Amino acid sequence: MPPILIESAGGVRTITLNRPERLNAIDPELADALPRAIDEASRADDVRVVVITGAGRGFCSGLDISSPPRLPESTRSERLDPLAWVGRWVTTLVSCEKPVIAAVNGVAAGAGFGLALATDIRLVASSARLTAGYIRRALSPDTGVSYFLPRLVGASRAAEILLTGRDVDAAEAERIGLASAVIPDEAFADHVRAYAARLAAGPPVAFALTKRLLAASFDATLTEQLERELAYIKTCFVSPDAAEALRAFSEKRPPVFSGE
Repeated sequence: MPPILIESAGGVRTITLNRPERLNAIDPELADALPRAIDEASRADDVRVVVITGAGRGFCSGLDISSPPRLPESTRSERLDPLAWVGRWVTTLVSCEKPVIAAVNGVAAGAGFGLALATDIRLVASSARLTAGYIRRALSPDTGVSYFLPRLVGASRAAEILLTGRDVDAAEAERIGLASAVIPDEAFADHVRAYAARLAAGPPVAFALTKRLLAASFDATLTEQLERELAYIKTCFVSPDAAEALRAFSEKRPPVFSGE
């Protein structure tokens, strides 16, 4: 059984973690397959939106302790690798300049929690639960959890969630900013498809430049960010999609963006 399933339709690339019998826990094959699939989606011009979800009842339950991916230790190259597979998951995801949706259909724990946090939009099923959980195993966080969580919920709340290792249910996740939206289980798959399809109708160049702005905003001064915004919006103004948006507005119709 392949570790991931890939489906493309209408500009949406859906990547499904495919170890349902283990709640999509991460083994070496899955650890290797996911960043390759994300990178391929990033480079494909026909892909406008990426959705990551899990097969069966779980999104991703974290590391499969019965068959874990190795940390860098056997070869010199691995020992000198500062990121290992957990870092590649995050850097490949963050470098994707297309909107990335985590469709959290079930438990998201450990590295699965980190995977969800690193996406742009988190749609969460009402029965799902999210947990860092590292502290329960006497471990510190990985997969960017210590980076993304305080930026999403604030330093104090992040510390409480990480140090207790407690579960966060869907309702709390929405209230504190971890979930972009919570959807009833019975409507979840249809809602995700419709949401992704609407997003895929958007302007790809503007999406990419918006994501660059958001990524730069934490380290930039206000002046630097204003200059970057001006440069990017100038690029947008001369794009065919901006011209199409103006035509569509004057003609009172939805725009059809080419992504050129």
